[in-house]
Amino acid sequence: MNINKDRIVHEFLELTNIDSESFHERKMADVLIDKLNKLGFNVVEDEAYKYYNSEAGNVYGYLKGELNKPSILLSSHMDSVSPGNNKHSIIDGNIIRSDGTTVLGADDVAGLVEILEGIRYVQENHMPHRNIEILFPIAEEQYDKGTQVFDFKKIKSKQAYVLDLSGDIGTAAIKAPSILSFEIKVIGQASHAGFDPENGIHAIYIASKAISKLKLGHVDEESTLNIGTIQGGIARNIVPEETICLGEIRSYDHAKAMKYLKEVENIFKETAREYHGSIEMNYEIHMEAYENDMNSDTVKDFINACYSIGIDAKFCTTFGGSDNNHFMENDIEGLVISSAMYHVHSTKEYTKIDELVKGAMLVAQLICQ
Repeated sequence: MNINKDRIVHEFLELTNIDSESFHERKMADVLIDKLNKLGFNVVEDEAYKYYNSEAGNVYGYLKGELNKPSILLSSHMDSVSPGNNKHSIIDGNIIRSDGTTVLGADDVAGLVEILEGIRYVQENHMPHRNIEILFPIAEEQYDKGTQVFDFKKIKSKQAYVLDLSGDIGTAAIKAPSILSFEIKVIGQASHAGFDPENGIHAIYIASKAISKLKLGHVDEESTLNIGTIQGGIARNIVPEETICLGEIRSYDHAKAMKYLKEVENIFKETAREYHGSIEMNYEIHMEAYENDMNSDTVKDFINACYSIGIDAKFCTTFGGSDNNHFMENDIEGLVISSAMYHVHSTKEYTKIDELVKGAMLVAQLICQ
């Protein structure tokens, strides 16, 4: 018996039709809980929604297996980016694509349906499998907010596969960065821009001078720095008293990320002091960098599973974060693998039907090894 292509396509269309932008995953969670229950999982939804005043929690499921091997964790996130409401999928031969007005939602519905169909395939073919744990998080697209508050004491597995990477099935990312965001408030002094400009302290001017001293973009071969938004002032005839700058740092080296953060703070402080202003700075570490051990069982099992379905395993690095950053921080050797999504985070997003089928087959092999 082969993977049921018609069923996986139908389920993909069903799930992409659900509105599930970040923090609005209630309907998606309800549908997935029902599907996991029908597959025999013991399912629990946590209270992550309380942290964010949102609609749903992370969905966790456990299914006992027959193989005397350690349990395995499979994960794909439930949320999509914007514009992700009122989606309409179009089938064009082997391609399922967005109609061009919204994202498709293959990020990460492709991973969800490959996990579900892979498990069905194993059950319908009476294949002995490992104990399976499932985690479908909320708000991955918001710096992994769901797994940031998940209680990892619930997880028994020390091996995980996160289906959340672009490209053909068989690709895996073995390296991901630390991601930090920061907010700097530059504080000056308001005055009338026509009658009394000399007695004002121009917060926007201070911010612009500080930013001009920064090296933006690639600050070295493995780190980036960006100032993404600047907001300040209340009227065109008032010297602006406050300006807020929002920025982000990414690096494959966590120590470097923290070093660049300190440099940004120092430059803004020194510049503000030079012009008799001041600053207030807040930052958040969303995730920490990691690199997979190529000799780990997680990587070796992935290579073997790819071989068993007739494809070559390919490895890459990513400069994006995923729920796997939090898995690795909690001593779970996770590997982010492709779920056959393409042009993600855009209205040109699409997937390939034959790759969805391969993805489900790969899941089946991973849980049966």
